[in-house]
Amino acid sequence: MTETAGLATPADISAPAAAQRRILRVLVASQVLSGAGLAAGVAVGALLAQDMLGSTSLAGLPSALFTAGSALAAVGVGRISQARGRRPGLAAGYLTGAIGSAGVIVAAVADHPVLLFFFLFVYGAGTATNLQARYAGADLATPDHRGRAVSTVLVATTLGGVIGPNLASPTGTFAETVGIPNLAGPFLLSGAAYALAALVLTIWLRPDPLLLARAHAAHAAKAAAGTGPTSPQQPAEKAPGGVLLGALVMVLTQLVMVAIMTMTPVHMHDHGHSTAASGLVIGIHIGAMYLPSPLTGWLVDRYGRMKIAAASGATLLAAGVLAASAPSESVALLALALALLGLGWNFGLVSGTAIITDTVPLATRAKTQGLVDVSIAIAGATGGMASGLVVAAASYPVLALAGGVLALAVLPAIVATAYRR
Repeated sequence: MTETAGLATPADISAPAAAQRRILRVLVASQVLSGAGLAAGVAVGALLAQDMLGSTSLAGLPSALFTAGSALAAVGVGRISQARGRRPGLAAGYLTGAIGSAGVIVAAVADHPVLLFFFLFVYGAGTATNLQARYAGADLATPDHRGRAVSTVLVATTLGGVIGPNLASPTGTFAETVGIPNLAGPFLLSGAAYALAALVLTIWLRPDPLLLARAHAAHAAKAAAGTGPTSPQQPAEKAPGGVLLGALVMVLTQLVMVAIMTMTPVHMHDHGHSTAASGLVIGIHIGAMYLPSPLTGWLVDRYGRMKIAAASGATLLAAGVLAASAPSESVALLALALALLGLGWNFGLVSGTAIITDTVPLATRAKTQGLVDVSIAIAGATGGMASGLVVAAASYPVLALAGGVLALAVLPAIVATAYRR
């Protein structure tokens, strides 16, 4: 058996279903850890920058930086995965995120904003890697089960994603006891979680899903002399503009979600709410981003990618309207708005990922997926940076409503693609 099969056995190559189940279990474990690492930093990044800079207008900069960093990391993870497989690509991404977390702590202790911004950029590698893991779940899935495979990986982030923000207060208290600023405390959790996620993947993600998918495709083609049954690289849909549509759906949902999410803790803080309250709202939001994934995956496989992509735009509009109209003292309504924001993002990510995976062949899959995620990361960086400026110039309700309306731009693209088909 060759190394390119990712240390797979002959049984794995000829019948990859059992290997897929093992791979999904390992990905689930790593996603639980990385979800905690991602969410803990997101919950306090804007507050840490605001505290160090004394300015709300730049509070969106941390989100912009770590999403910009995720753009660069998406390219790196995609290229490593294309050349060597998912295992080294994902592990390298998480290790980089752990290094960024440690650097943020050093910058906070030194009270050095420039150093903070640099390491927030590095920290973004964890965000990119967390998202790229969904592609690993789909590598061996058949077209009619891709939505569910993607959703299985995404839902695993829920546990860590909900726990992470709610540990912001206790980790901040612990940090103070060892001489670290309170708001840098959650990055202790982020660093440990990302490092453990890298370790889990390095040890147990065997066989490598992408390399095994390639080996299985070659085996099936050879056995069937080019006329055999459908293999994982054969797309279910080959709609014109599939890559462009899938990317657009995920770009818009990411931009709107990051913009509103980033400024919600700042909005709550400015109206007298505690760090624990904002952590709870962000925890609910992140839970809604990932917890509905099994249902979303089933809906995508059952009713089609286009319908669920359209539903993402409508759901994000509802989230923006509710966030804009919610009284500033109402934690419950803000939590509901952020839950809808997370659900709309989930609809867009699962449907967009399925569209991309359907369209791109195995030979260029990881590289193309990495480039698509660059666009997603840039959209997130734009949303994070613009969010602080919009709130400073206008208000949080204006930001929320504008984001909801922008999300509807996905509908004309879906209609145009459906018309071309």
